[in-house]
Amino acid sequence: MQVNSEPTTRPDPAGPAPKATPRTRGGAAVRHQLTEADAEKAAALRKMKALALALLIAMAVVFVVAFALQKEYPWLQYVRAAAEGGMVGALADWFAVTALFKYPLGIKIPHTAIIPRRKDQIGASLGEFVETNFLSEQVVQEKLASVNIARRAGEWLATPAGADRVAKEGAAVIRGAFKVLNDDDVQAVIEGMVRKHLLAPPWGPPVGRLAERIFHDGHHHALVDLLVDRAADWVDDNHVTVSRLVSDRSPTWVPQFVDGLVGDKVYVEILKFVKAVQADPNHQVRMQIDKYLNDLARDLQHDPAMIARAEGIKAQVLGDPEVRELASRTWDTVKNALLGAVDDPDSDLTIKFKAAVRDFGSRLVNDPELAGKVNAWIGDAAGYLVRTYRSDIAGVITDTVARWDAEETSRKIELQVGRDLQYIRINGTVVGSLAGLAIFSVAHLIFG
Repeated sequence: MQVNSEPTTRPDPAGPAPKATPRTRGGAAVRHQLTEADAEKAAALRKMKALALALLIAMAVVFVVAFALQKEYPWLQYVRAAAEGGMVGALADWFAVTALFKYPLGIKIPHTAIIPRRKDQIGASLGEFVETNFLSEQVVQEKLASVNIARRAGEWLATPAGADRVAKEGAAVIRGAFKVLNDDDVQAVIEGMVRKHLLAPPWGPPVGRLAERIFHDGHHHALVDLLVDRAADWVDDNHVTVSRLVSDRSPTWVPQFVDGLVGDKVYVEILKFVKAVQADPNHQVRMQIDKYLNDLARDLQHDPAMIARAEGIKAQVLGDPEVRELASRTWDTVKNALLGAVDDPDSDLTIKFKAAVRDFGSRLVNDPELAGKVNAWIGDAAGYLVRTYRSDIAGVITDTVARWDAEETSRKIELQVGRDLQYIRINGTVVGSLAGLAIFSVAHLIFG
């Protein structure tokens, strides 16, 4: 039997050694090179073919000798019958095995060359078999449940090597993503998100609601205290400045000593006033500040004029150039920070990520409830994929076999199973010999 892909059919059942041969498909020559494993299988196949052929030749020699000498030695009739049965069995099984892969002796006998002729049907049947028996939702989920993927994955993730591998692969994914992403496109997306979620909605009502909650809870009192303290400190340290401001604004005809007295008096009154506000948490000034802030919060929510003013401030602060600059800076910052972190194995991000991976792995091992949830999620996901795409997955087998060349398919299959099929020829020779001997013996016993 021939195992190479030459189009010429040889009657020799052993056939030549497989080799790389050019064939034409669609006008283009396609070469198929045997791999090292295929070469070993081809050598084993040749040996088995040679053994099967040797048995056939041996049976033929024995038959000729026994047939020629059976009149002188009647007992050779039994040998002749055994050899005759062995030849018949060997030739019949050679025909059967050869008919799987090619036309025996090049003769187009019906129902031969089964694999080349029915390649597509075989691929469709194989795909249907895999879909029915292997891509069953129940089969896949039962197999995943028996494996306990969560625990196995947890044991691996909990090791330093596992965490390092995950971090390394994650870094490769991030670097690859940044190479694929176009900076201008990403900045355009960020700019669009800023405009949609930050600029398009009015600022007044949400800012007013937030301020109203802050003022109601009194969180602004700390800021008011800080401002009053700073004002008291400034007045306390700037006696000369306050006096000069008073004298600079008095009429020129007022005597200088009067300016000094008035300046000192104004300074003392200002200082007393600021100290009073500082010391009294219920001072009228503080109350007025609270009233002003609360009114402002309400106006930001309900007063159209105040809302319009807030929108004007927003437009001044975040115009088109500012938004574009914000998007550019945001993307550059994120990109540079991530690339710097993933390229540095000692960065805080990498260290914390590895620690998180190991911690998650330990939890998968030690927390049966979490492991059960993960296993259930994996099982549900696998079940959904199988349930939804089982036909598409099985179709890969059918489509792949359909694209194969018929002769090449026959050669590939013969390399895989041809050696075992040669045992059929050998067994056929042995069984045929025994059957021929038994038939002749029974006939001779009955009919003398």
